[in-house]
Amino acid sequence: MHGIRMLVWLLALCPLISGCRKNEARPATEDAMRILQAKQWGESHSAKGHNANAQNSQIEQIDIPKNLPSPELLPITQAIYAQIIEKGSPGIFESYTERLPTTYGKSLRMIAIKGGEFLMGSPVNEPYRKTDEGPQRRVKISPFWISEIEIPWELYCAFMENGRPRSKDGKLQEEHPDDELWDVVAQPTAPYTAMNLGMGNGYEHGMPAIAMSHHAALKFCEWLSAQTGHYYRLPTEAEWEYACRAKADTAYCYGADEARLSQYAWFWNNSNDRYQKVASKKPNNWGIYDMHGNVAEWVMDSYSPQSYSDTKSLTDPIFIKPNAPHVVRGGSWDDDPDKLRSAARQASSPEWNRQDPQNPKSLWYLTDGGMVGFRVVRPLATPDLMTMHTYWNFSKGQP
Repeated sequence: MHGIRMLVWLLALCPLISGCRKNEARPATEDAMRILQAKQWGESHSAKGHNANAQNSQIEQIDIPKNLPSPELLPITQAIYAQIIEKGSPGIFESYTERLPTTYGKSLRMIAIKGGEFLMGSPVNEPYRKTDEGPQRRVKISPFWISEIEIPWELYCAFMENGRPRSKDGKLQEEHPDDELWDVVAQPTAPYTAMNLGMGNGYEHGMPAIAMSHHAALKFCEWLSAQTGHYYRLPTEAEWEYACRAKADTAYCYGADEARLSQYAWFWNNSNDRYQKVASKKPNNWGIYDMHGNVAEWVMDSYSPQSYSDTKSLTDPIFIKPNAPHVVRGGSWDDDPDKLRSAARQASSPEWNRQDPQNPKSLWYLTDGGMVGFRVVRPLATPDLMTMHTYWNFSKGQP
């Protein structure tokens, strides 16, 4: 009887022994795979929790300003900041092409702008000048890179249509073990209508992305930084005007003659009542396209008629005021030539989101903002952690 049991046991082992001898792995059962995956998920989730606790411990040791916006998001900024610091500064300051992992091979050309001084604002005798364009002052600008073009749909859609369930503030409703750093950056909820606002055929490649809030533009910069290891943000007003003028002190980057404007810009006279393909007009002397017209561009600064007087700094000036409107520059396809001047400024308005049916209105989209887009900059000098966090998170509640 004992011999029979032994024989049965050996016969049962034969397939295993044979497989071992042939170096063949037996396929795992579905139950075994589920158990293994659950174990791996648990280990990863536990590691994430441990890392989050470590980050929170680090935050507790940092002196956090009382007015820091969204302090609960500081761990994400810390992780991006560490990545940027680890990558370090480039050895040579020159233009380069940034490739984005999330956009299936698409890229963004960044133009190197050497630091310098310029006269910011418009002179009192410039035609169509407004009082908020002065007083003129000579300011110093540190070196930075600026995107050659306005951010187009093929880049922005990867951010906007992220395919993940999110709360209204853009945070993930559920995290996965394989989430990348850029996945956990707050990103837009699904748009409630086609955000091309009826212009063209969907989100056409080569067309500038439009109708995003100032907050959305800031968070795009954070998302871009998370996947590239380079620090991106919106340009300040001073940086934008410095890059637009490209050493010119005239109303436009090429001179003062409105008759030549159609060579450089899309505006009311030639746009056919819609935005047009980026880089389809002449660039300025520094190789930057569409600084005049096509879409008006968000900059970092808050708007005040007295911004230039209120900001005392003459080196890399910036004016930020909580709960204030924001500034767009450059004019758009929907504007007359006077709004496309290098010094022209425009304040954001609640009217740009008038038709949004939600209550409260979306943090991410402008139902009436088909004339608004943006471009990005990368300063040569990386700021401190708190400044980086503030520049990505201060803009909530305003278009």
